[in-house]
Amino acid sequence: MTTADLPAVNACLNTTSALLLIVGYVRIRQGRKEAHRRCMLGAVTTSLLFLVSYLTYHYLHGSTRFTGEGWTRPVYFTVLLTHTVLATAIVPMVLVTLRRALSERFDSHRRIARWTLPAWLYVSVTGVLVYWMLYHWQV
Repeated sequence: MTTADLPAVNACLNTTSALLLIVGYVRIRQGRKEAHRRCMLGAVTTSLLFLVSYLTYHYLHGSTRFTGEGWTRPVYFTVLLTHTVLATAIVPMVLVTLRRALSERFDSHRRIARWTLPAWLYVSVTGVLVYWMLYHWQV
């Protein structure tokens, strides 16, 4: 594996995180608490691995310029901006949500998880979208 492979690895980690978030949500709605717990811990783990890989890539490679033109530029930069802002905001949200769950404060966990889940899911999905637009979108 080379540095050039890391963006694809990052997209796979984001996809995995998104899928774990969705399955974890479905499991808690089904009352399957242990399955929910495993999915959410998996989502935290894959997101942490993503962060390490992302920071490594940008440390070694720097940034990659978006080369799209026309209407794709404002679409890309809108997605990138919302993704980046929410990616920063969800870090403390995930940590608080996780801490409340691990300390079995489920009422307060549930209150913040209602906000954390959709924001985290948005960040995971738009992370894949940013990757696709940056490396594979030929319009």
